[in-house]
Amino acid sequence: MAMQTRNQMSVESTQAVITSYFVEHDVTRLAEDAEFTIMGTGQKFQGREGVQQMLDYFYHMAFEAQAEPTNMVFAPGQAVVEADFVGKHLAEFAGVPASGKEVRIPMCLVYDLSSDQIVRGRVYFETPAFLQQVGAM
Repeated sequence: MAMQTRNQMSVESTQAVITSYFVEHDVTRLAEDAEFTIMGTGQKFQGREGVQQMLDYFYHMAFEAQAEPTNMVFAPGQAVVEADFVGKHLAEFAGVPASGKEVRIPMCLVYDLSSDQIVRGRVYFETPAFLQQVGAM
């Protein structure tokens, strides 16, 4: 059923939702029951509030950072965003205490959408690149 609903979204509506969410940080584009998974650890974040807490941790606590898209691919009800996670390492992350170092870490985000909302996200974050950039490898 989810695939059928997802396929009813056009490429254009998928692109509009992802652009609003990713570029303008509009978390209302997340479904109330959205689920995001950090693929390297299997850690899951449930619901709009849980996903927002995860985003706050990554972008404003562990780092002061932003994602700079390098490639975006859209299909009906699905999107893939390749980006560089760019900023300063401010607090413990992946067992590494705050380094104060500037980082540029490749990441990839895969989104499933339904009814003009993001229902699922999968985050691929290149932790080895982070460890190398902060001198922990």
